[in-house]
Amino acid sequence: MEKNNPLSELMRTTLESVRAMADANAVVGTAIEADGVTLIPISRLSFGVAGGGTEFSTKKQQMGGDNAFGGGSGASAKLEPVAFLVIRDGNVKLLPVAPPPATTVDRVIDTVPEVVDKVTDFISKQQEKKEQQAAQGEFAD
Repeated sequence: MEKNNPLSELMRTTLESVRAMADANAVVGTAIEADGVTLIPISRLSFGVAGGGTEFSTKKQQMGGDNAFGGGSGASAKLEPVAFLVIRDGNVKLLPVAPPPATTVDRVIDTVPEVVDKVTDFISKQQEKKEQQAAQGEFAD
C-alpha cells in the first residue's frame, strides 16, 4: 500500500476548496429580469494555488517519522465583472463594464456598427426620394 504524503493531502484540500469556488455560476451569473429586459452578468475568474513542504530529521527522529513533515498551501481567487448580456425583444447585446476605449482608433472601431447603420439608413432614404421624384416625374408628362 502506498504511503500518503502530507503535502499531497494539503494540496488536495486546497484544490477542493478552489474547485468549490470556481463553478460556472461564478463566471456566467444568474439572470436578472426587469421590465422586459434580461441581464446576465459575465465575470472573469482567476486564481492561483501554491504549496510546499519538506521532511526533516533530527538526531532523535529519523526521516519519515510521525512529526517529520513541515509544509503549507494556499490559494487566492479574484472575481471581476467583465460585461452584461442584455436581452430585449429577442435581441442580444454585450454591454462591457470596462472603461471606454482610450485611443481614437479604438473609438472608431467601437462606433463602426452604429455608423454603418446610419449610412445604410441615409442611403435608403436617398433612394426612396429618387424613386418618389421619378414617380412624380412620370405623372407630370
